Amino acid sequence: MPDQTRTVAPGSVEGRVRTEDGNELVVPEGWILLPPGDAGWTRRVKAGGPTWTVKEKKGRRTFSRGVWAPKARVEETKRALDAERSTEAYAKRRQRDQAKRQEKQAVYVEDFHGAVLSFLGFHPSFQEDARKMATLVTAHATPVGSGTVARTERIPIEKRAESAVIAWLRHQTTAYDHMKIPRVKGKRREVRRMLAEESRKLLACYRRGDAVDVGNCVLQQALNASPMPESESR
Repeated sequence: MPDQTRTVAPGSVEGRVRTEDGNELVVPEGWILLPPGDAGWTRRVKAGGPTWTVKEKKGRRTFSRGVWAPKARVEETKRALDAERSTEAYAKRRQRDQAKRQEKQAVYVEDFHGAVLSFLGFHPSFQEDARKMATLVTAHATPVGSGTVARTERIPIEKRAESAVIAWLRHQTTAYDHMKIPRVKGKRREVRRMLAEESRKLLACYRRGDAVDVGNCVLQQALNASPMPESESR
């Protein structure tokens, strides 16, 4: 149905797509696939009439595979967009927008760093470790496009910070990355819960100010093995 806008999945072969109910459709004649990557172009193509947006789910993540639309509309919108983007006014607007995004990102990074420090809540004797860990977690979790929990606004920043810390500990202080986890529904989630509990026990030691065997502590090993980000100025 070329007159109907749809969200579909890749089909079994090129030129076919699969609907939500599992049916395969042949892409309408005269349509081409606009690849992902240019949000402005995609928006204009979609605004011009019916399109088929291709999305592919892998695990718990969904990836854009492009938009099928009439070739004439795709090419026409590209010509119009290129003309606009070649103007001085567009260049200046881009600079202003980029500056605003950078400022917003800088504020968020600072806020997130503070939220991580607050969640860690280390004993005063471990404040230097807390600052380094907060910086490392923040540097990993906050880049735009990273796809981490820190980039979602669906949960409070305090919960994002907690999740980011637990994720960082899972990868840096456990054997998770090298585990062969059976492909059984719920098994990976179960393993993550188990490792999260171990991580919380480790954090509790630093919050109480317990004596730490520096040579054998997995957190100390991770901190010592992780170089500070070049942009770090705290």
